[in-house]
Amino acid sequence: MVQEHWNGADLAHLASGVDRSGTSLPSQGWMALRRLGWSVTVAEGVYVPDRVVRIVQEQAGRVLRSAWWRAEITAALLATWPADPARRTEAEWEALRAALPDGPVVATSVLLARTRQIAAFQDRHRRLLADVTECESAPRAGGQVVLAAVDKQLATLERCPEDPVRYGVLTVRLPVKPAPACRADWRAVRIRFRLPPHVPATAVLCAPTLRVRQGRLLLDVPYAFVVAKPERAGHRTAVAFDWGLNTMLTGGALHLTGEAQPRVLTDGHPVYFRAGGVLAKADRLRVHAEHISARIDQLRTLIASRQERGMRPNPWLVAKLTVLEAERERVARRRTRLNAALTRAAARFMTDHAVAAGARVIYLEDLRDIQARGKGRTLNTRLSQTVRGAIVTHLRHRAAAHGIAVVIVPPRGTSKYCPYCLTAFHHHKAPNNRAAGWAWATCPGDACGYSTGRDHAAWQRIGARGLTHQHKTSLDRASKTFVIRSVVEALDRTSTVQQQTRDRTKSGPTAKRPVPGKRRMVPAPPGNRTPTRARPGGKRPAGRTPTHPTHRSRRCPRQQGPTTIGTPARPHRPDGARLGAGFHRHAHTTPTRGQPWPSHPPERSRTPGTTQETQAD
Repeated sequence: MVQEHWNGADLAHLASGVDRSGTSLPSQGWMALRRLGWSVTVAEGVYVPDRVVRIVQEQAGRVLRSAWWRAEITAALLATWPADPARRTEAEWEALRAALPDGPVVATSVLLARTRQIAAFQDRHRRLLADVTECESAPRAGGQVVLAAVDKQLATLERCPEDPVRYGVLTVRLPVKPAPACRADWRAVRIRFRLPPHVPATAVLCAPTLRVRQGRLLLDVPYAFVVAKPERAGHRTAVAFDWGLNTMLTGGALHLTGEAQPRVLTDGHPVYFRAGGVLAKADRLRVHAEHISARIDQLRTLIASRQERGMRPNPWLVAKLTVLEAERERVARRRTRLNAALTRAAARFMTDHAVAAGARVIYLEDLRDIQARGKGRTLNTRLSQTVRGAIVTHLRHRAAAHGIAVVIVPPRGTSKYCPYCLTAFHHHKAPNNRAAGWAWATCPGDACGYSTGRDHAAWQRIGARGLTHQHKTSLDRASKTFVIRSVVEALDRTSTVQQQTRDRTKSGPTAKRPVPGKRRMVPAPPGNRTPTRARPGGKRPAGRTPTHPTHRSRRCPRQQGPTTIGTPARPHRPDGARLGAGFHRHAHTTPTRGQPWPSHPPERSRTPGTTQETQAD
């Protein structure tokens, strides 16, 4: 069915939402195709129940409907094709955004990728394509059975009566022979399967999707349960994260005060998700796949050249091409599994820290339009291969189970300005290397002088921008996601802290003050007073402040001599059995802290390790 209706006219007719009589099409794919008269041809002498035909039509309808979005983007690009596809002018970009149905929402990276695809087609055929069906072959529906399109006459799903928490039972009618000739050749089969431990006992099991992989039957069983509704605004505590390369995610918790002029405070404790080993392996697999693809293209060129000259294909070349195609599919599966594991781990990391901080919102920046330029060929490719979109999609699904909202904020200026005084940062390579670089940021302001990592400053500004602009959060009707589309300049300003002065109202006799002319100007103590610990006499000897054997001050919290080098605090470095094996040996995260923000806002302090104030922009 997909191959038969893979053309621009049928895609437009299905996406129009009305049939030939002008009646609205239903949302179910199989019912919409039947309304349009797109039927399935069954072989003669074979009996196929109508519910099985529904499954075929439902899967085909989903595939064809999902292709219309790509068709719209391709049509808009063709209608506004620029003179130089590699570099559009500002007017050409505006014309393209106006031609798109959702112009401001579509990521620039998607438009650039489609532009390169059309340009490659133009180089091969010396003309522009007509629609998306010319440059893309008909997508495969996949070897799966979507039982959501059928009713109880074909399949039923329920929990196992003996153990309803751990097991489920699927009853489905299947053919007993390859070519069933009558209804009696379809019999009910009872499949008992184990439910994953994360499925709640009170969840309602929905119709599954069946698929066969490596000779095993797999069931994709969706389940529904009641959760708290994510709130658009009204948040006091939030967590924010910034994207990185080797340190993929850097974030922390923030708190919005309830003062007349609200301030955003942070405890200054960042959390990290480091997946350098996983990303390095993904990069090696990418290079290997590109090398195999280049060899496949070369072999196909050699085979095609022999066929053009009327010669038979070389059997050795054909056999080698078959081996390389199988190897490319194997590498693609490895990359898919690795990216899926990375996506799940990153989403769980962010959700766990949000739950531990008591936050009901997670703020991220929209980096779909990131352009990795000027960093070298290797680093540019690694930046472009990060699965940020898949991580955000999985994060929304995981956070919804806890009633946590995921809000996307504008990324402009999050790494450029100081989170405390909003002065433009000076970026350099390291704290002890002032050469121009990327990793470290220092505020040039004399009153601030804040120096920290680039990602550490960015997540503070992302969270502050989200908390101060939460009333500007809107719900995207198409994707059902929360997003802040623009930044309000009035909210991006530094807060004015009123200095608390001592009350000088006279309420009693004036205290006696020493007369400056009668003060002793020598370090020796007065003759009428004996030196004590509270009132020592004179100056102490030169050198560092000695530490008392029992008394511990805040400045010297432990016993340390003048020439002793203190042992720094040991960071989180998992070793031994904690590392595990495989994926978890190369992905490390900061442990969660079960200390949410107190009911009262913390006091403002500039001491490292305590609460600090940050600005929105």
